[in-house]
Amino acid sequence: GTRADTPRAQPRQAPGGFELAEATVADLQGLMQSGRHTARSIAALYLARIEAVDRSGPALRSVIEVNPDALAIAEALDAERAARGPRGPLHGIPVLLKDNIDTGDRMLTSAGSLALADAPAPRDAFLVERLRAAGAVILGKTNLSEWANFRSTRSTSGWSGRGGQTRNPYALDRNPCGSSSGTGAAISANLAALGVGTETDGSIVCPSNNCGLVGVKPTVGLVSRSGIVPISHTQDTAGPMCRTVRDAAILLGAMTGIDARDGATAASRYRTFTDYLPFLEAGSLRGVRLGVMRKFFGISPAVDGVMEQALAALRDAGAALVDPADLPSHGKLDAPELEVLLYEFKADLEGYLAGRGDTARHRTLEALIAFNREHAAQEMPWFQQELFEQAARKGPLTEPAYLKALAACRRLSRTRGIDAVLARHRLDALVAPTGGPAWTTDHVNGDHFTGSSSTPAAVAGYPSVTVPAGLVAGLPVGLSFVGAAWTEGKLLGYAYAFEQATKARREPTFLPTID
Repeated sequence: GTRADTPRAQPRQAPGGFELAEATVADLQGLMQSGRHTARSIAALYLARIEAVDRSGPALRSVIEVNPDALAIAEALDAERAARGPRGPLHGIPVLLKDNIDTGDRMLTSAGSLALADAPAPRDAFLVERLRAAGAVILGKTNLSEWANFRSTRSTSGWSGRGGQTRNPYALDRNPCGSSSGTGAAISANLAALGVGTETDGSIVCPSNNCGLVGVKPTVGLVSRSGIVPISHTQDTAGPMCRTVRDAAILLGAMTGIDARDGATAASRYRTFTDYLPFLEAGSLRGVRLGVMRKFFGISPAVDGVMEQALAALRDAGAALVDPADLPSHGKLDAPELEVLLYEFKADLEGYLAGRGDTARHRTLEALIAFNREHAAQEMPWFQQELFEQAARKGPLTEPAYLKALAACRRLSRTRGIDAVLARHRLDALVAPTGGPAWTTDHVNGDHFTGSSSTPAAVAGYPSVTVPAGLVAGLPVGLSFVGAAWTEGKLLGYAYAFEQATKARREPTFLPTID
C-alpha cells in the first residue's frame, strides 16, 4: 500500500482496487499502531473513496453528507494516540451514521426530508456521545428511506427528498432495502469502517441482507434512542451494520449505556456489556438448540437452497436443530403493529420536534404534511404521504384502540410468539432467512418485497442478528438469529461461529444489472 498522505491515483472500481477494501477494525488499528497509517490518512482514504464511488463512478448516493470536521477530528485523535495511547478499539476508526441520528456539529440531521434540512440538531444523540468518547471519527451521514420509510404505503426504499435514490452496490439497478439503505450500501461498498442504522421493523436487518452485511437489531433499551428521529418508542432501536461479526460486536459495546433521556435504557442495567468480544468463539454453536422458523422459508427455491446449506453448516458446527419451530402467532402481527406505529409515530415525532427547539421550523405532523404538499415536486414526485395522513388522524396514547393494539402486539410477539416457542422446545435461539435477494428499484410501482422474517423480533422488542449466508444470482441473502430479550451476546456468538464456518460475504462489484 501507499504511505500515509501521499497523493494517490483514482481508486479503481474493481474489487481489491481500494487499499482499505474489507479492512476490519483490527486491521485499521494495526495500520495505525505500525505507523503505516494515521487516523487522518485513513479518514482521507475513505473520503476519497466516497468521492470516487458514491458521488461519481457507480454513484451509489449512499452518503448524504460528509463531516467537514472529520480530518481535524482524526488529527486530534492522532495527537492523543501519540501522547497517551489509544482510548480503545474504536480510536481513530471512521463511522457513518444514518441521517436520522442527531449530531450536534456542522452536519444536518434531516431524516432525508427537506423539512428538517435547514439547521443542525442542537446536540449529539446519546449514542453519538458514546462513539465520540470511544474515539470514533464520525465521517458523515448516510441516506435513508425518508422519515425511516414511514411516510407512504407505496414508497421506494432508499429514496429521500434530500438524498435521492440509494443504489445497491451489487447491482446498481437493484434496491438496497430500507430504511437504513445508505448505511447498508456504504458499508458494503467500503466507504467507512463501520455503520450505524436504526430499525422499527426490518430497517437494520433488511439492508444488511440486501447489501451482504452483519446487522444487529438490539433489544429495545440496550442502545439509547434519545436524539434519534423516531417512529415508535416500543420498537425503535439503533444498531451496528458492519462487514464482520467482530466489528459489529465492537461497535455495539461502544453504544450501550443507561441514558436519563431514554427511560427504556434503565431496563438494560446488569444486562448490558461494553465489550461483546468474549462471546465470539468459533465453537459457540456446539450443543446449542436452534429452532427453524420454517414458515418464513419459501421465498424462492434459490433462497431455500442457500438456507438449507446454512442449516447444514449450523449442524456441522454442532447445533441441534428443531425443525420446524414456528411461532404460534405466525402471520398475525401486521394489523396490530401498524395501529401501534401510527399512534406512536404522531406522539413520538412531535416530542422529538419539540426537543429540536428553534432548529425545527415544523413542530407538528400536520405542519410536515403541509410542507410536503407545498414542496410536492421535490418531496412527492414518486409517492405520497398516506402513512403521515393516517397517523395525523390518531388521537392520544390513552385511546382504547391504541392500548388494545399494543396489548395484542405484546401477547402475539412475546407470550404467544418468541417466548412461547423458545420455552416449548427448550431453544437457545431461532433461525430464519432474513429476506430474499434485492429487487429492482421501481419508482412507479414502489417496493416489491419478496419476504422478510423481521417482524416478530421487531414487535417484541427482542434482538436479532443477520449474517451473510450466500448469494442468489450474485445478490446476497442473510440468515437471522433471533432470541429472547438481552441475549445479544449469545446471538453474536452463534453468528460468529456461522460466519467463520461459511465466510459467505463477497465484496460488491457495482454491476450495472444482473445479467
